[in-house]
Amino acid sequence: MSGKRLISVPTEFAPASLSRRGFLGGAAVGVGGALAADMRAVNGLRAEEIAGELRRGEKHVILLWLAGGASQLETWDPKPGVKTGGPFAAIPTNVSGIEVSELLPKLAQRMQMTAVIRSLNTKIADHGRGADLVERGRLDDPGLRYPDLGAVVAKELGRLESTVPDYVSLYTSTEGRRKGTSGFLGARYAPLFLAENMSPPNSALHEKLTAVEHQDRAALRDLLSKRFSAEHRSSTVGSQNSAYQRVQGMMASAGLFNIEQESAEVRARYGPTQFGEQCLIARRLVEAGVPFVKVARAWWDSHGQNFETHLELCADLDHCMSVLLDDLQERGLLEKTLVITLGEFGRTPGINASLGRDHFASAWSCSLSGMGVRGGVVHGATDREGHTVVDGEASAADLFATILQAVGIDPAHEYMVGSRPTPLADFGAKPIRSVLA
Repeated sequence: MSGKRLISVPTEFAPASLSRRGFLGGAAVGVGGALAADMRAVNGLRAEEIAGELRRGEKHVILLWLAGGASQLETWDPKPGVKTGGPFAAIPTNVSGIEVSELLPKLAQRMQMTAVIRSLNTKIADHGRGADLVERGRLDDPGLRYPDLGAVVAKELGRLESTVPDYVSLYTSTEGRRKGTSGFLGARYAPLFLAENMSPPNSALHEKLTAVEHQDRAALRDLLSKRFSAEHRSSTVGSQNSAYQRVQGMMASAGLFNIEQESAEVRARYGPTQFGEQCLIARRLVEAGVPFVKVARAWWDSHGQNFETHLELCADLDHCMSVLLDDLQERGLLEKTLVITLGEFGRTPGINASLGRDHFASAWSCSLSGMGVRGGVVHGATDREGHTVVDGEASAADLFATILQAVGIDPAHEYMVGSRPTPLADFGAKPIRSVLA
């Protein structure tokens, strides 16, 4: 149960009948009194001890989505010295016995925070269906659309009374505007998808409306809504009120997307790239209580010039993810935030005539850092040239269940979809215990 308490309007502000003049006069008193009561309550909620209790119960996920499919051979599972290995070396990390690609030198020195899974076999090497499988842990059935990871986390970890979004998906201009889906959980858990810029559209006050006028209007609406709800009880009324409150919350939290509110020093740490700025926004969002944030970095689909592509993209990932992990740790957030690197698949060990690597879903890698995982471990292994999994094979369903388990969600928990019991993770999914704390 949340530590937040509900705010009710005293009954004297909602008499059974009013004349027009009496209504206007009473409304003015009511708005002022209700607003004052609300502000006292809000001030109370801001008390440090209450805020601390609320924060301690919060859990978050940040998905760094490597759109297009990053190469495991240039990131988490290097194979130097073999014909499939490419030109880059493997380097030691700060955890004895674990090596990663030389393109990730900063992350190599933070391996104590990270668990690597090198044995994913998801079988589908198509962008659309591969992404659907990885993000949902299974493909849709006829007549049944499954929610993606963000929607499940939003549903399970979000709070009904929260004024911040439950699921934010930050745009990238080159990944085809993949929005995500809430599936059978419904529109309430669909992502806030930012397709054009890094802040929600239409979230600012009208230029002719002051903040005080906005508060007064909101208080008046709340007063009238409570009276109407008391006399006309229905789910439709409740849904409308809930939607209005969510909009109000969105307007109030719009500043979370404004990195200009951060110090110049913090902004400089993350850097001026779009990915860096979005990682900073992700930190701001989880710090404010958002359960799930997806930040997509594109475009890793390196059918040609794979090594030049990864030289550039890995440098951005290495820097931004390292700063994000450090920032979360310094603020006491990493112990309750799971940071994931994942794409729709990996890339072929074979190098094609264009010096590229093609789609490959049979033996690839991802990483989990922070909350709920054992840092400094590697699960699974591939053969010498990276063609097949030779130890610890894991499916998309297993990975989905592992992520849920890491953040304290029971993967076997079932929802009734019509008359059909449907578990959050697919039937037969097994969490990867070796990476879980």
